[in-house]
Amino acid sequence: MIRANDNYNKLKASYLFSDIAKKVDEYQQKNPGAQIIRLGIGDVTRALVPAVIKGFHQGVDEMANDATFRGYGPEQGYDFLRQTIAKNDFQDRGADISADEIFVSDGAKCDTGNFQELFATDIKLAIPDPVYPVYLDTNVMAGRTGEFEDGRYNGIVYMDCLKENNFLPRLPDESVDLIYLCFPNNPTGSTATKAELKVWVDYAKENKALILFDAAYEAFIREEPLPRSIYEIEGAKEVAVEFRSFSKTAGFTGTRCGFTVVPKECMVFNSKGEKIFLHAMWNRRHTTKFNGVSYPVQKAAQAVYSEEGKVQVKQQIDDYMNNADIIRKTVASLGFDYVGGKNSPYIWVDGKDRDSWDFFDLLLTKAGVVCTPGAGFGKCGRQYIRISAFNSLENVILAMDKLKEALTGRSSAK
Repeated sequence: MIRANDNYNKLKASYLFSDIAKKVDEYQQKNPGAQIIRLGIGDVTRALVPAVIKGFHQGVDEMANDATFRGYGPEQGYDFLRQTIAKNDFQDRGADISADEIFVSDGAKCDTGNFQELFATDIKLAIPDPVYPVYLDTNVMAGRTGEFEDGRYNGIVYMDCLKENNFLPRLPDESVDLIYLCFPNNPTGSTATKAELKVWVDYAKENKALILFDAAYEAFIREEPLPRSIYEIEGAKEVAVEFRSFSKTAGFTGTRCGFTVVPKECMVFNSKGEKIFLHAMWNRRHTTKFNGVSYPVQKAAQAVYSEEGKVQVKQQIDDYMNNADIIRKTVASLGFDYVGGKNSPYIWVDGKDRDSWDFFDLLLTKAGVVCTPGAGFGKCGRQYIRISAFNSLENVILAMDKLKEALTGRSSAK
């Protein structure tokens, strides 16, 4: 008898963004003429920049010639891309990361979800709340949690991220084995200083724990003293794995490319307490279950780091952050407290007495604006919504005007 993995029964019925898509589709079917402006899911809307398209075409052209055609590539990524990433994202910022510690993949979502496969099922997890759902759901699937009760899974150490603590997770009161951190944070947009990250690195060393550090939004950091990588912190290479993505940085949501950094000195422990090299474990998993990112996509990713690519990509990010500034000013003018939007494309808005799904429904039905209800990110998000800056300037201005009208009855266009 073929048996199902019973841990899937613990999961909520569907993935957060699937629920949102279903609600929006239902609304559109009932209101076919309604204009919908999507500021919910963090999907980019701007075309790939010319330098990236040029790199893409170069890769495709090479695939059309027998002399330059590429078949199976290295699962870890082509050396030309790994070398480029190591220099630009780490070495130039003082982080001693080598090319062979970088594993190119089809995105940070997959890697953050898959990495937990390397660990025992009875480890103790510390996860922020609110949190990107993939971190939590994949551990539920793996059997590391109890049942879901009152908005949380039994067996997880939740780190509440609240207004009172600047939406930064606090150190657990107990010893944990695996820690998820994300800065700039998704969904809140909060950031952490080097001193604040150093506290986590020291904790991980003291407790023989591992940090999984999601830096998918590092390119949106505007305040330069803020670290873009956990490897800017002394000692982090011994206790941290970092995930990066080209999705939001360079608009690769539809072409899929990211990478994970696993330092060679990073250790985990077997059941006997003996040290094991995590780099070798991830390499084994990666080469067994992943067949590599396509050659043209990797050529396009390399072009992100060209001189023209850097300028063009930065301009796109500046445009999205200009959108974020407009959103911040609008929600502030309406009397809402918020965080994010300064070093992140997300604005985390306190709905005060409103339930986040009720707030979502209000904005959808009264303004035609799609946001993300904070309850989908955890118990601590129940009174918040996340607004994304990923759209055109024109749509963001229109969305904010509609939002004002829905909440006050007044439009700036009047």
